Amino acid sequence: MNFLDAVPAVRRIDTDRDDLFAVDIVGHVAAADAENLFGLLEAAYALHPRLDVLVRLIDHDGVDWSHVSDETARQGTAHALEHIRRCAAVGDPDWIPYAQGFFATPPPFELRHFDWEDEAAAWRWLGARPTGRS
Repeated sequence: MNFLDAVPAVRRIDTDRDDLFAVDIVGHVAAADAENLFGLLEAAYALHPRLDVLVRLIDHDGVDWSHVSDETARQGTAHALEHIRRCAAVGDPDWIPYAQGFFATPPPFELRHFDWEDEAAAWRWLGARPTGRS
């Protein structure tokens, strides 16, 4: 294992909206990264009962879902249904159909995919802009 193996796949993006949860997801998402993402979302839900979400996929290489606890996945899905208003995904692959498959019925929030060249449109759709990286 080299030092790059420990780099988190989930990185927060600072924005000009407190009720927007924005992250970069880089490379392969290990189970620990997925658990961390769910924890970050839980903290955001505690501060804001309703959120918009923006996910930028950078060199995305899959997720180790088999190593994420079933309870975490169940809670993550249930809480997304309760708290998320809109979700924009930027980059490849277009994982919107896969994300929709997480839910027993179509989610009550909007999911939209944007290609990299349309990233500015994703930020406009959410009425926000990035202000830096944390």
